Amino acid sequence: MEPITLTTERLFLRPFGQQDTYPVHAACQDPDIQRWTVIPSPYRLTDAELFTTKLCPAGWRDDSAYGFALVLRETGALVGALGIDRRSRPGTYEVGYWSTKEHRGRGYVTEAVLGSARWAFSSLGADRLEWRAEIGNLASRAVALRAGFRLEGDQRSGLLNKGVRRDAWTAALLPSDLGLAGAHPYVPERRSSRPGGVPDPGR
Repeated sequence: MEPITLTTERLFLRPFGQQDTYPVHAACQDPDIQRWTVIPSPYRLTDAELFTTKLCPAGWRDDSAYGFALVLRETGALVGALGIDRRSRPGTYEVGYWSTKEHRGRGYVTEAVLGSARWAFSSLGADRLEWRAEIGNLASRAVALRAGFRLEGDQRSGLLNKGVRRDAWTAALLPSDLGLAGAHPYVPERRSSRPGGVPDPGR
């Protein structure tokens, strides 16, 4: 796919490029980003250059991952990063994100997640957008919940981060959660019976 730019109320979500190498390197010196994301630690300038000039463009070319730099429309300042990755299951994608320390608490990433989700549902044919984060990553969880993701449970050993497997929270957003039509009809379970087919007397 040809890289595209999305526009939200306050942000441009645009493809990463060489101009983002130094801002990404500076942002990723934040201990919280290094702790909760899978980026290398320590994070070197060569890591940022690899990310902005090779990994992100390659994802767009082979339709495996779509990386966006989150920049302010007014100033062009980098406020975060967001990626939507294609999963092996048809119509299923995963979103991940981080924000720069100085721009947190202003709703920028939530705004970006919602904008990118609408694009994924309308342009990629996504029927399900998943979110995962290591248990304890309360900031990422708060963004997902504000964007309308519904928590679906815990995954034991659900994430591999720097050679260590960790338990993860999982959640998902569906087109219908945003008032959009999916690529395929969705018939949710009515939850009218207990496991094993025993009727639920409370229903």
